[in-house]
Amino acid sequence: MSRRDELATNLDAVRRRIEAACAAARRDPDEVHLVVVTKFFPVSDVRLLADLGVTDLGENRHQEAEAKCAEASDLGLRWHFIGGLQSNKAAAVAAYADVVHSVDRAKLVAGLDRGAHQRGHDLDVLLQVSLDPPGTEHRSGVDPEGLEELADRVTDTGSLRLRGLMAVAPLGADPSDAFGRLAAIRRDFLDRHPDAGWLSAGMSGDLEAAIGAGATHVRVGSAILGPRPLDK
Repeated sequence: MSRRDELATNLDAVRRRIEAACAAARRDPDEVHLVVVTKFFPVSDVRLLADLGVTDLGENRHQEAEAKCAEASDLGLRWHFIGGLQSNKAAAVAAYADVVHSVDRAKLVAGLDRGAHQRGHDLDVLLQVSLDPPGTEHRSGVDPEGLEELADRVTDTGSLRLRGLMAVAPLGADPSDAFGRLAAIRRDFLDRHPDAGWLSAGMSGDLEAAIGAGATHVRVGSAILGPRPLDK
């Protein structure tokens, strides 16, 4: 099987999973956007994915993301930065990304705003909220109690558009429980920010639970591209 055929088969399987999850949740599949995560995979795969109709690509390492965006600039893709972000890289990420999913602290906001302003292109941002139990060490994400202050920082800028929330289910947790908590957090957030309705949640192993909880964007890598090259 060619690499293109492999990607096409896997992509079709994931799209069917999304459709089935939407049917189970009585949602329209058009409400859920697939972001294909290409971390560690070559630009040749990006080109094959684009040829197969993928429009949204996700990366979580700045150096790799920046290089891929440049090499694939002719494809008209929408690039999502989904990984942890260092404040000293924020402006550089805003120079090429269309969406940043991982805004979890105020220190990132000024750099993202500056980079987007210099680019002359408004940047869509999501606030990453932690679903880790209180009192435990967070992998990333702002506590739910800190969302409003962070949202204010974003809305006070000139070049950032607050689009919604992002979250990752805690390691070892039941994703249905974790995303159920996320749905409740989101309801409260939408009361104050009705135009910030995006919800980025769900990956290869738990996208069904995320869609059931209202995810509008799922971030899928290995289910489409296979094991990461460095993991083989």
